[in-house]
Amino acid sequence: MFDFTKLLHASIQLDQQITQDKRITWTSEESLRNAYVSLDVELAEVANTSEWFKVWKMGRGKSDPGKTARETLLTEYVDALDFILLISAKQQWTHLIVLDQDEIEKISSKPKADLNKEYLSLKKMFFGSYFDHRQEDFRHAWHLFLKMGLVEFGFTEDEIMTEYENKSKVNHQRQDNGY
Repeated sequence: MFDFTKLLHASIQLDQQITQDKRITWTSEESLRNAYVSLDVELAEVANTSEWFKVWKMGRGKSDPGKTARETLLTEYVDALDFILLISAKQQWTHLIVLDQDEIEKISSKPKADLNKEYLSLKKMFFGSYFDHRQEDFRHAWHLFLKMGLVEFGFTEDEIMTEYENKSKVNHQRQDNGY
């Protein structure tokens, strides 16, 4: 089951640790802009890892050494998730992130859709939330992102939570080792 508060705290804590350890000094706008660019890159990595758009390819899905394609995709998905959480904190929109179980079930019960259309919609809405400061675009993109993970990719809430926690540990270890 999702613990959105735990996820938000982990994302904020990592960002603060990196900012402090690397002595990064930037305005809140520069920090927000960087988070949006990072999210954009991570969303592209999700698409590139799953390879759903590579209709010319017989076997789709890239895998990291020692991992299945699904496990690799899950890792990329939680990387994007981390930046969504971080953006919500920087925008002071965390109230949009925390969903109850009924809302999760409603999202999970939606039918599968065209991933190309969903991907382009995600990017448009996230950009709208940045350039036009539209919370509603962010909220809708957040729900669509969750749907992509739960419905299109078939991840469970527990898988997402566990992988997020595992990746968070890796990110902290990287920082401790001068990444």
